[in-house]
Amino acid sequence: MAHSILIFDFGTNEEAAQQAKRKIESWAQGFRLGKKISVKFEREDFSSGAPGESGQADEHDEDESEDDGEKVSASGRSAGGKTTAKKAVAKKADPKKPAKAEKPANTSKVLLLVQLDFSDHEKLTHQRWLDRIPSEDPFKSASGETIRQNDPGFAKAKDRFDKLT
Repeated sequence: MAHSILIFDFGTNEEAAQQAKRKIESWAQGFRLGKKISVKFEREDFSSGAPGESGQADEHDEDESEDDGEKVSASGRSAGGKTTAKKAVAKKADPKKPAKAEKPANTSKVLLLVQLDFSDHEKLTHQRWLDRIPSEDPFKSASGETIRQNDPGFAKAKDRFDKLT
């Protein structure tokens, strides 16, 4: 049997990894590859130590909001003494303004493992897929590694692939 495992490191680009997975699944269906090609994800979680990416909201984003020129405090009282809590709440829930996207506290490194499992008489097809997959668009952005059956690290990569769900 001609076995190979391709490992693509997409970094933190989850969208590109999902696109690559969909592309391989469409090839498997379109070319009727069945179980000859299979895909699995591996995610390594790590926390970014960069300042400002702690996932906390800004300290002053809801303390004061401006409504018709009047300053409204968090208690709902304007500078003139009128209660404008309803206006302040309506101002906060304004659907016209885009909501602030919260940055996730933890990011993960995404690895895509692709196993090619062709029989011995399909060596040419196996080689064509080994050449094609890394040259396609979603895989170009990722750093890739190809481990063939005769390589010394194949057993370790095969166990790694089999342990993933």
